[in-house]
Amino acid sequence: MVTRTIDLRSDTVTKPTETMRLAMAKAEVDDDVLIYDPTARHLETEMARITGKEAALFVPSGTMGNLISVLVHCEIRGSEVILGNNSHIHIYENGGISTIGGVHPRPVKNNEDGTMDINLIESAIRNPDFEICYPKTRLICLENSHANSGGRVLSVDYTDQVGELAKKHNLKLHIDGARIFNASVALGVPVHRLVQAADSVSVCLSKGLGAPVGSVIVGTKSFIDRARILRKTLGGGMRQVGILCAAALVALQENVGKLGNDHKNAKTLAEGLNKIKGLKADVASVETNIVYFEILEGSNITALKLGKIMEEHGILLMPDSSSRVRIVIHHQVSASDVQYTLSCIKQAMTGVENGGN
Repeated sequence: MVTRTIDLRSDTVTKPTETMRLAMAKAEVDDDVLIYDPTARHLETEMARITGKEAALFVPSGTMGNLISVLVHCEIRGSEVILGNNSHIHIYENGGISTIGGVHPRPVKNNEDGTMDINLIESAIRNPDFEICYPKTRLICLENSHANSGGRVLSVDYTDQVGELAKKHNLKLHIDGARIFNASVALGVPVHRLVQAADSVSVCLSKGLGAPVGSVIVGTKSFIDRARILRKTLGGGMRQVGILCAAALVALQENVGKLGNDHKNAKTLAEGLNKIKGLKADVASVETNIVYFEILEGSNITALKLGKIMEEHGILLMPDSSSRVRIVIHHQVSASDVQYTLSCIKQAMTGVENGGN
């Protein structure tokens, strides 16, 4: 009989803490579409301060935050954005920049660490003298930390280089910073320094930070003024949104300090997985809270089957392919949960090896 549930599918699965629920119940609210909600203003002011930008805007999701940011920078239909071929915007956001914004994606190969080679980015910039045929490049997008690369972090130096390249060609730079706080903690660099080169940043509140809902986009005041209008156009203008923002403020106060522990637990998990026969995890690549591991050929089990066995033990995993599994650590996963997970996975793999499953 399952006596505990350990949800490792994502860091989006966290439940609001009692402190969050109390803050939500007591939140001072008003109509945010009319820019009157005081708790939303408090959150936005705080996020602008943390990121070192002029202004901020609460949005329902990171997907909307990225979409609004791209559309503000690429307000002329047919504009082109350079982004990673393995980036969240390119793969997981329903092609919204194209279907809704008429923005053309120009993918550049992501390296294993989530970066794109600077020379490849520059070579992807269209020649403005040949606009008779080419779309006009207006924007470069980075992602930090880079989810599909296993939560790898982009350094300040790299981000600054891309920022300089953008300025050289009169382009804008947007950072999908869904887990920018994870990157900041892993690098030991303040968030504002990490995104200094960016014209805009989208920060998720419901991933590493553990708030129940929402993201914040930051940039110049003029950028946010235009973003606010687009948010309404896309149906993201909500009324007494302070109820949600109150939980996010608690997350900023209570959970940023826990991210380092999440990273430690992720590394421990990766090291343990790598010791289990039939599995392989690249321990060196685990820099934040995301772990990918491979089921080696000949192990006689698929990722889906392993997931079903783990579910019987109350452990929820996310198969990424037939032989690859993704695990994401969050503040509601303890060191004890990690050890229990490792023991259950080892038991399952041993059972398969012995013909038991």
